[in-house]
Order: sequence, then C-alpha cells, then structure tokens
Amino acid sequence: MSGDHHHDHDHNHDHDHGHAHSPPQPDEKVHSYHQILSIALKELLIEKGVVTAAEVRSFIEKRDSITPGNGAKVVARAWVDSAFRARLLEDGNAAAAELGFPITGTKLVAVENTPETHNVVVCTLCSCYPRDLLGLPPSWYKSRAYRARVVREPRAVLHEFGTEIPDEVALRVHDSTADIRFLVVPQRPAGTHDLDEEALAALVTRDSMIGVVRLEEGPR
Repeated sequence: MSGDHHHDHDHNHDHDHGHAHSPPQPDEKVHSYHQILSIALKELLIEKGVVTAAEVRSFIEKRDSITPGNGAKVVARAWVDSAFRARLLEDGNAAAAELGFPITGTKLVAVENTPETHNVVVCTLCSCYPRDLLGLPPSWYKSRAYRARVVREPRAVLHEFGTEIPDEVALRVHDSTADIRFLVVPQRPAGTHDLDEEALAALVTRDSMIGVVRLEEGPR
C-alpha cells in the first residue's frame, strides 16, 4: 500500500479515535479481561494435570526475565552482517533462532527503517508484541489512545515521543495480530563504524524497535 499508512490487518478492529496526551494510560478493561481469562486457563490446566503450579511459575519467571536486549542483539547483528540482515528480513523466526532466540507459535516480521521509510508498530486489537525479543510491552503500547491514534495520525503520535518524521519520508504503520509480530530494525546511527557488535547492541533501545523513536548519533 502506498502513502503514509501501511496496515497489515488480519483481523477486524474497533478504533477509538479519541485523543489523549502522552504518556497514554493502559486500557484497564482490555487487560483485566485477558488477565481473568489467563487465570481461568491456568487453573484449569493445573486442575486437569496438564501442568503443575511450579511449572507455571517457572514459565512466568522466564518470560518476565526477557529484556529488549534480545532484540538489540538481533538488530546489531543485522547492522554488521549483511547476509544475516537479508535472512532476517526474509524469515524473522529463522534468523532470531540463529542467535538463540527461538520464536514459536507466531511469525516474526522484521521491517527495516531507511532514509526513505520509517516503520512503527502497533496492535490495534490488544497488545500483541514480540515478547521473546523485547520482553513485556510498555503501558503506553497497550493503551487505547496509542492503539487508535497511531493508525490515524502517526506523525502526531511520534511527535509526542519527540520523533519528527519529515514529510518526504514514508511512514508505515504495521498492525500486529495474534499470528504476526513485528520488529523494527532501526537505522544504524551515524558515527558508529568503529563500534563492535556488543557496543552497537548497547545503543539499540526498546522504543526504536517499536519505531516510536529514532536512534541518535553514536559516540564521537
């Protein structure tokens, strides 16, 4: 799709077009519903003997320990290894697994920021998010204000994050689904040609991999 808005919709959404000021607040109704559903499912699985309470706790602790550092390592490798970058853009799951980050049950789609195109990610239905690479989503990502407004007025929303996207740069909004997660590969900052992969990964932020900010220049 040409133009500023590029949507990857695999499900229907009800968009609330109300305005809100930064930082947006979480949508309590959406998340209380999913919390209740999660608790009910957990209790049923334990009751049926499918899993134990200890196994559930271990899984939760493992998920909670994931940080955006995983995604940063993927991005840094893409910056220094053009062949890996090509594989990442072709098959995100396989490329992430190469670095020890297997993603099962969902398709990972990597989208690359360039001087001509800027990408930003949202889930207009709830809060679908590449947790295996970025950990828990921030509260503003889950808020109804962000989910509705970034689709309708993405430049205004990014402006509230301090990010200015020139009119000549195409702005694409990618809508996550239950089956698809997106990872933004930000542009490599200027002045970082002498940095090794580990130092580059330290420059990559969570918000840059969602696409709401651009990375600043590297150390001089």
